[in-house]
Order: sequence, then C-alpha cells, then structure tokens
Amino acid sequence: MKTFFGTAEGKEIFLYTLENDRIIMKVSEFGAALVSLIDKETGTDIAAGFDSAEAYAADDAYLGMSVGRTANRIGKGIFELNGKTYHLPVNNNGNCNHGGIKGLSYRRYDAEEKESSVTFTCFSPDGEEGYPGNMHVSVTYTLLENGVEITAGAKSDQDTLFGYTNHTYFNLDGSDSILDHQLYIPAEEYAPLDETGMCLEQTLKTAGTPFDFTSFHKIGERIEDDDEQLKLGAGYDHAFVIPGEGMRLMAQCRGEKLQLTVMSDLPVLQVYTSNWFSGQNVKYGKVYHRRAAVALEAAYRPNAVNYPSVEPKPILKKDEYRECHIRFLIDHI
Repeated sequence: MKTFFGTAEGKEIFLYTLENDRIIMKVSEFGAALVSLIDKETGTDIAAGFDSAEAYAADDAYLGMSVGRTANRIGKGIFELNGKTYHLPVNNNGNCNHGGIKGLSYRRYDAEEKESSVTFTCFSPDGEEGYPGNMHVSVTYTLLENGVEITAGAKSDQDTLFGYTNHTYFNLDGSDSILDHQLYIPAEEYAPLDETGMCLEQTLKTAGTPFDFTSFHKIGERIEDDDEQLKLGAGYDHAFVIPGEGMRLMAQCRGEKLQLTVMSDLPVLQVYTSNWFSGQNVKYGKVYHRRAAVALEAAYRPNAVNYPSVEPKPILKKDEYRECHIRFLIDHI
C-alpha cells in the first residue's frame, strides 16, 4: 500500500506499507528508510521513526535510514584509492561521517513495490560528496514471516567505496529508555575510539570489560562505568568484530515481551546507544531523549579503507556488482 508521506527536496514522498499475519513494515522513499516494524500481537512498533518526510529531512540522527556511500567515519575525510587521494566532506569532529553532507540518506529514491518487497533505487554521480564513480544503488526491503531482510547493492563505472548500513534505532517495549534491554553480541573483540569518536585500527578484547556481551547483559548495567572508552563514546558507540563470514548472528536484544535478532553478512556490528539524542519529536507523539533507543548497525569497520591491517575493505571494483544483507527478526519471549 502506497500513501503520501510529505514533501522533501521539493518532491512528493510516499510511504509503503507491507503486512503479513505477524508483521507490519513501513518504508519511505526518502532515505530508503525503515519507518516502522510492528509486531501485530503486542502492537509494538520496535523501530524509531518520524511521522513525515519533512521530519526526516530536518533531523540528523539517521533514524532507520540507508547510509552510504560509506557508513560511519572516515578519518579526516581522506582516503587513497589506486594511488589517488580523495577528499570527502568533514562533518563530524574533523572526520567524514555517514557518507558526507547528504550521502545516500537525505535524498529521494525511486521505488518499485511488489507483493512482499519494496526496492528503492538511486543514482550517485561521479564526484558526489568527493567519491569517484557513477554509482547505481538499490535497497530492497523484503517482508519475512517474522521480520524484514534488507538487501543493498551497488555498481560503479570506477573503483570506489561502498560500505552500506541501515541505521534503524530500536526500542522493543515502546518505553522511554533501552537501559533495561538485555543485549547479546558474539564478539570477543571491539575497536576502541579516539577523542574524535574515530574507530582505531587495533582491537581490544571484550572479556572482563563493559564491552563483553557474550552473555546477556542489560545495556544500562555498565554504561556508566569508569571506563575510558565509555567516556569517549558518551556510552556505547563502538564496532564489535563478529567472527565468521557470510550470513550469521550479529546480536540479540531482549525487551519485556519481544526479542530482536540481527543477522548479516557484513564484518562488524556498530552499537550506538543514542547518546546524543536531544528531545526529538517522533512517531505517536513521543519524545526521544538520551538512550531512548539503540542502533544495531551491521557494517564495515569504520575507516577500514585507511587501515592496512583491517580487512575486508569497502572497496567496490569497476563494473562489479556487490550486495550485502541485513535481517531484523522479531520473536516473542
């Protein structure tokens, strides 16, 4: 079902609603964003979002949006590829974050709706945000029996970067805080931050630290610990290295009645506990304050293109089509 969602960039924006026996999913042409993911039995919308395209265009938190050409930060907005240095917009503490000023997030996509999926497509011209190559991007949301699968793909006429993520924030209870949510992440290593929020090249062990989620812990259990990394991130804003390759478990998050399972074939999971939310007026008349929701972003390691020891890198070769997959699955506890 297609409905009018507002206006952005001077264009009409439409919202697409897909439904089965268990799930209602809503996705927007603006930002190729996941707006709602509703468990019908409890009536809970676990995805943070806004009521209109205008609200998405005016906010900078990337709620549910498709992010690229590269998600997260690139140090000082500079990278080298094939012996040439490229300069990206600096928009976050001296670094480039989430692809630049608009990236793939703050734009309208073309849409094609099918019975159980919606595919969004856009074109990013050579030099946009400083990236090389004319790139065609597609983002498909497929409604599953108990959730959604996101397939993001790209092809370019030059070597370039493509490191997608979906930036949905979750609250499984419809509550004001995710500090009582329990989180499991099968990661024995995470990447520390510097004072600008940039992910460093080395990794640290999670064992014996507030970053050990190899068994379930409440998100708020250790978030205020006297830990340098938690202070640098103002909470959790870190990349957890998920072992293995291919589609695999990235995280499970539990509320009072629902459990969210995140799966992906991407290398890491960025966990961000909405440390800088500042009173966003969101759906259902709610206001999101600090730590109202948690983003669980399957992605490449931040700044991987600049770190010799970090593999894989989000390099997309000329005329190569590459895609990644992310699943958000809902179960009852």
